[in-house]
This record gives sequence, structure tokens and C-alpha cells, in this order.
Amino acid sequence: MGSLATKARTATMASTAEIKQFIKDAVSKDKVVVFSKSYCPYCTLAKDVFAKVKQPITVIELNERDDGSVIQENLAELTGFRTVPQVFINGNCVGGGSDVKALFDSGKLEPMLIG
Repeated sequence: MGSLATKARTATMASTAEIKQFIKDAVSKDKVVVFSKSYCPYCTLAKDVFAKVKQPITVIELNERDDGSVIQENLAELTGFRTVPQVFINGNCVGGGSDVKALFDSGKLEPMLIG
């Protein structure tokens, strides 16, 4: 029985290379990807901004995934910050919730979403 539990745990724990590939694939596949935590007010702020401009987004709720903390660690290496949300538009990190709101308020967000 112990070996089955170990096998199951191993199956859910992805390697660093697999996590990095998951992040790369996620941000390149969709126009807007938000790495989020469901209870985070700044994450909600970012998601609400995209709802206002009617932009479909892919949301990856890190607190709802077994590998969420590992994804967050790898995002920190990639972007230089550990906080959420981490918002990617066209594969580029544009920052967090306040950054997305500032882009929206300045009129710079919507042009980024075209194309």
C-alpha cells in the first residue's frame, strides 16, 4: 500500500522542467493568462478589468492545484516577483492587479489585446 501512495505522490509532483514547460505553454497558448489565487483581492481586480473589456482570459488558480506553490516558485524565477496575480499578455508578463488596472486606466491595455 505504501508504494501505491508513493507512486501517486510522484505522479502529481512534476519536475521543475515540466513546470517551466507548463508555464511556457500556458502563456504562449492564450492571449491573456492570469496566475491567480481565488481569495486574492488583487487577482479579482485583474480579472474584473478583463471582464470590463470583454477579454477572455485563462485563469490558473494556484491555490486550487497540488503543484501551485511549485508553479509560483518558478514564476518568481521567471518574472522576478513572487506575488499574485501574475498577468501575461501575448506571452509577456505585464505585472499584477494594480499594473493591469493602471494599464486599463491609462488606455494602454486595450491596444495590447488587439491582434
